[in-house]
Amino acid sequence: MRQLPKFYDPNLIVGFETSDDALVYQVRDDLAVVQTVDFFPPVVDDPYLYGQIAAANSLSDIYAMGGDPALAMNLICFPTCLPMEVMGEILQGGYSKVQEAGAIIAGGHTIDDPVPKYGLCVTGFMHPKAVLPNSSCREGDLLVLTKPLGIGILNTAMKAQLTDSATEKQVTDNMSTLNKYGKDAVAKVGGANACTDVTGFGLLGHALEMAQGSGKTIEIFSKDVPFLAAAEEFAKMGIVPAGAYENMHYIKNDVEISSTVPQFLSDILADPQTSGGLLVSLPEKQALHLVQELNGVTPCAQVVGQVVNPKEKAIIVR
Repeated sequence: MRQLPKFYDPNLIVGFETSDDALVYQVRDDLAVVQTVDFFPPVVDDPYLYGQIAAANSLSDIYAMGGDPALAMNLICFPTCLPMEVMGEILQGGYSKVQEAGAIIAGGHTIDDPVPKYGLCVTGFMHPKAVLPNSSCREGDLLVLTKPLGIGILNTAMKAQLTDSATEKQVTDNMSTLNKYGKDAVAKVGGANACTDVTGFGLLGHALEMAQGSGKTIEIFSKDVPFLAAAEEFAKMGIVPAGAYENMHYIKNDVEISSTVPQFLSDILADPQTSGGLLVSLPEKQALHLVQELNGVTPCAQVVGQVVNPKEKAIIVR
C-alpha cells in the first residue's frame, strides 16, 4: 500500500495523523472550521428513523471535536427499485436532526446504488483554542462516557427478530440522541483535555486511539461501564456482530484484559457502536462535575476509566 503524502500547513490544527474524528482548520485567530463526512446502510427498517440515526451519527464527529455544526450536505445512495417516497422519509429524518442541532442542510448528492446508504458531510465552527482532539489525555484524567454500550449486539439481535419492542425503542432512542447535549455539558464544565465519540471501533478501539495518540495508558473500569441491559443476554448467547471480533483482533496486542472480566463484558467493550456517546478525558474534579451535569441530559453519565503513565499495554481492563 502506498503511503499518503505528508504535508505541512500551519493552519491545519487536526488532520489524519492521530485518527481523530474530524479535521480542524484555522481560518483566523478566533475561528476554525471543523469538517467531517459519514454515511452507512440502514440499521433499522423505518426510513425516517434511519435518517435520524445516520444524521445524528454524522453530526457526532463535530461535537466530539468540541465544535458546533452549521452546514450539512446530504449524501444518499438509493436503488431505483424502491419508491421515491422512501428516500423522502430518509431525508426528512436527517433534516429533523440537523434542525435540532441548529444547523441547515444546503444541498447534497445522490447516486443510484442497489444498497441504500445515507449520511452527511458536515461543516462546523469553533474557536481554535477550544479544540478537543483525541490525543491530549493527561495523567490523572478520568474518562466519562455519555451513552451506554451494546448497540451493535442489539442491532444484530433486532435483525434476527429476537428483541421486544421496548428494547428496540431503547436502542433507537440511544442511536438517534444527538451528542450536542453531552458536548454542551462538557463546554459548560470546562477543563476537558481530550474527547472522541465511540462508534465502529467500540469503546476499547477508540480508547486505544486516545491512549496511543496521547502517549499514555488508559485503564478501563469494566464494572462501571454502562451497557443496555438486554446486551448481556444476547452476548452470552453468542449473538455478537462480526465487527466486535474484528475490533478485538485488531487491538489484541495493545490491550490487557483481566481474567476476572467475563467474556460477555469483553464482547460488549469491543462492540461496534452506531451513533455512540462521547468519551471525555478530564481532571477528576471536572469529571465528577460533568457527571452531575450530564444526569438527565444524556442517556448515561458514568466514569469508566482513568489515564495513567504509559505501561506495557496501552489499554488495561480491570
